[in-house]
Amino acid sequence: MNYNFTIIVPVYNEEDNLIRVEQALLDYIKIATKKTKILFVNDGSKDQSQELIEAICSRQTDFTFISFKENRGLSAAIKAGFDCADTELVGYIDSDLQTAPEDFNLLLEHIGEYDLVTGVRANRKDSFVKNMSSTIANGIRRAFTHDGMDDTGCPLKVIKTDYAKRIPMFKGLHRFLPAMILLQEGKIIQIPVQHFPRIAGTAKFGLWNRLLGPLMDCFAYLWMKRKYINYSIAKKG
Repeated sequence: MNYNFTIIVPVYNEEDNLIRVEQALLDYIKIATKKTKILFVNDGSKDQSQELIEAICSRQTDFTFISFKENRGLSAAIKAGFDCADTELVGYIDSDLQTAPEDFNLLLEHIGEYDLVTGVRANRKDSFVKNMSSTIANGIRRAFTHDGMDDTGCPLKVIKTDYAKRIPMFKGLHRFLPAMILLQEGKIIQIPVQHFPRIAGTAKFGLWNRLLGPLMDCFAYLWMKRKYINYSIAKKG
C-alpha cells in the first residue's frame, strides 16, 4: 500500500495498555487524513509487551514493529522509528494513550506549511508534582534553545521525514525535536491537543529525571548547535 504517514509508538513495559493502543489506532486509521501505518518500537521490554506486539501485527496489516535487544531509552526508540520510516511524514504517540490519536488530524492540517507540528497539552491531567516539574523543565529548555515551545514533552508530533532523519542520535533528543528542526532552518508550530489521565501501567520517569535530565541535555544541545552543519545540494549527476 502507498502510505503517507507513519506513527511511531515507543513501548517499554506497557503490556496493560497495548490492546487499548491497538483499538485506538485502528479507530484513528479509519478517519486519518493521510494513509497511515503504525510502527511499534519495543525498547527492550521485560514484560509481555513483545508477545502482544507480535500478535497485534499478525492480525493488523497496517501495523509493524521493531524490537531492541535491550532497553535504550525513549530517545533511541524515537530515533530508530525515524530511521526506519519510509513515508513522507512521521509522527509519534506514547503507548500510555494520555494523548488522543485523532488529534493527529489537527496537526496534519498544518504540516504543509511547517516542518514540525507539535501538540501542547491543554488542561493536563497529571499530578501537581509532574505538572510543576514539566513546567520548570520546559522553562529551562526554552532559555537555552529559544525554540518558543511550551510543551516539547507532549508525546504527539508530526514531522516531515526528511527533517526527522537528519536529527542526530543523542540521549534526550525527544525534548529537543523542535529545536533540532530549527537548526535545520525548518519551521515549527504548536497546536493545543487533548490530554487524559494514565489509565494503566506506570510512568517511567520521576521528578529528578524530569529536572536534571533536561538541564544536562541543554548543555549537550548548545555544543551541538555550535557544531551543526547545514548544506544544500546544487546539482547531482
